[in-house]
Amino acid sequence: MSTPEGNASPSTTGHTGLPGPRREETLTLPPTTVPTGPGDGDITDGLEEAYWSVYDGAAAKSTVGEVLVRLPRIVRQIGRLAWQADRPATAAVVVLQLASAAMSAFGLVASVAVLHELFGQGPTPDKVRNAVPQILLVVGFLSARALLEAGVAIAQARVTPKIRTALECDFLRLTAHVRLEVVDNADWHDDAYRASDRGLFYARQIVGQVVSLASALLGLIGTAGVLASLHPALLPLLLLSVLPVGAAAVRTARARFHSFKRWNALQRRVRVFSWLLLERDAAAELRSDTAQNAILDEHRRLTDRIAEEDTHLGVSSAVLTLGGRALGGVGTGVTYVALGAMLIAGWLPLAAGAGAVLAIQTGQTALTRFVDVAHLVYEHAMWVDDLLQFQERCRGLQPRRCGVPTPTAVTTLTLDNVGFTYPGKETPALRGVSMTLRGGQTVAFVGVNGSGKSTCSRLIAGLYEAGEGTVRWDGVDVRDMDAESLQSRVATVLQDPVHFPFSALANLTISRGTLTEADPQRAWEAAVASGADRVIAGLPDTWEAVLSKRFRGGQELSAGQWAKIAVARGLYKNAPVLLLDEPTASMDPKAEHDVYQAVLRGKRREDQITVLISHRLASVVECDQIYVFDGGRITEAGSHRSLMELGGAYAEMFTLQAAAYRS
Repeated sequence: MSTPEGNASPSTTGHTGLPGPRREETLTLPPTTVPTGPGDGDITDGLEEAYWSVYDGAAAKSTVGEVLVRLPRIVRQIGRLAWQADRPATAAVVVLQLASAAMSAFGLVASVAVLHELFGQGPTPDKVRNAVPQILLVVGFLSARALLEAGVAIAQARVTPKIRTALECDFLRLTAHVRLEVVDNADWHDDAYRASDRGLFYARQIVGQVVSLASALLGLIGTAGVLASLHPALLPLLLLSVLPVGAAAVRTARARFHSFKRWNALQRRVRVFSWLLLERDAAAELRSDTAQNAILDEHRRLTDRIAEEDTHLGVSSAVLTLGGRALGGVGTGVTYVALGAMLIAGWLPLAAGAGAVLAIQTGQTALTRFVDVAHLVYEHAMWVDDLLQFQERCRGLQPRRCGVPTPTAVTTLTLDNVGFTYPGKETPALRGVSMTLRGGQTVAFVGVNGSGKSTCSRLIAGLYEAGEGTVRWDGVDVRDMDAESLQSRVATVLQDPVHFPFSALANLTISRGTLTEADPQRAWEAAVASGADRVIAGLPDTWEAVLSKRFRGGQELSAGQWAKIAVARGLYKNAPVLLLDEPTASMDPKAEHDVYQAVLRGKRREDQITVLISHRLASVVECDQIYVFDGGRITEAGSHRSLMELGGAYAEMFTLQAAAYRS
């Protein structure tokens, strides 16, 4: 087909008007068998690092020094979050925790006093009677500690949910408002879900873990204080006793963290096959291909491998624990030998020696607990820190919240030499696009997939901001307008609309920012114009029917029915600009015809600008102006009649579609 000079079809290439021959790659025969995954190697090979597992095992990879250096900053950070959430409860946690540690130390001192009485001189009945007051003191201190720990738990129960609530509300507020081009970035999505799934989860747990960490540390300090009061030489004995135990605890904790990361990876691979067996979308084809047994066999092979790995990990953990206890036993034995030497040399009375044994055992328990909790706090703090950093990043990605409000009506909407490139892409999605849309006009954007139609519509809607050129409403640059105010003036209906799990009425009213308030007349008119009235009338509770099977009594709609609801939602908004991006792709021909008649000829605002994006060119014939996009540029513009007379790309596409309906 020849084209007039200066209006060459954008599909032409070179002098022939046809693209050059595509290079064909030769393909060899496939093998007779192919593995579904690693054979004798690591069963976790071939799996990408999941976004939610990037910090798993971090504590096991860090040195003891790195963990200890970072712990104070973690505690300060969590303390700051707690202080912002509930100052009285946070202060109560700190004061009660210190008091509890003091009660533990006093209880230990009282226990030493009991031993002093029992190992003292005199008849046994007298020694027991003399020890009674000290026993009562021990009981009193332990009871006080129990009450204080209950107070800590109550104060912690007050502050922890508030931290989670504050972080979650802030997270959702920030992510719900970031600019659309940011949301389109897959990496940002991974960061968002990681922050949500892991950061918010561990933010709830880490307060209690920090409290446990402080409790173990204070217990260790209290034990050291008691030993120093008995004899200064006992402090080196405490180190001699607890360091081997601590080393064993570190080894055990790190092995446990490595095991957890590996277990996660193994389970992910099995879930691939579990998902195929359970997924609703795969069910029909799975049964049609009779592929269930093949997938079940592979699932069994993997679970057998995982069982072997679990056994290996369990045995290794048991051996490591045994080695740690043996090492700790050697250290404890050396400590007791040194303690016995001190008793024989007369450096220490027998009662003090018995108290030292009790204190050393308490110190060992506290240190083991400190090591375990420190690893948890270190790793979980990374997730919380990741959440906080993500929130801070989102604060810099918010739309404009200043400038003049967008007018409630528009006479002219002008794009002047507009260009736009998606983040991370090199090729512009739009280049040098210029047009003027007028109130009361219906225009259409047509072109092949990826030609820039939808991108241009989203620039008009204020969802994207032009990288080059300007978009003006009645001469005012949209960059000078409040971004959300602009978006509220545009109704957008997409090919794949959101299936809001709300009532049928709320699925319309949400376009005006509410789930509970409605304009009954406007809602009815929008439903009738879109054909959604018959859909809603057929529901058990009509307007109040919940459109989601996730709720008891909820209704499930077909794709075509959802499309009608989406069009009704756009019409209900009654905005000065209405964008319809392939809204009828899933409708039957009659429903599609009715929708276009309502949009193009039906009752609507006289000043409204309607933009229709469609691949079905029969639907755009009656539009006032048609813009043909290709490669991010407008290559043709005019009415249907003028474009057909032009004989360019539009005429070619229309003729091809029309020919398909001729016998």
